[in-house]
Amino acid sequence: MANIASARKRIRQTAKRTARNTARKSRMRTFIKKVETAIESGDQAAAREALRVAQPEIQRAASKGVAHHNTVARKISRLSARIKALAAA
Repeated sequence: MANIASARKRIRQTAKRTARNTARKSRMRTFIKKVETAIESGDQAAAREALRVAQPEIQRAASKGVAHHNTVARKISRLSARIKALAAA
């Protein structure tokens, strides 16, 4: 354990930040799962609505530094492509 006050403070800050980032990443995954569940059900309208709700949350993860911008863009792109494919099927 650290003895220097600034090091103790750093440990506290890191723990808080880690908890916050974990919660954000978990929230992002939950929203993605909801979209994927809607896609699996085959209902394009429900899937489109789920993506509309999930997109800002997923992008927020990128803006907060929890996920990389390109990763978020790729996930959103692939989800929307899968939703679009439901119309053809």
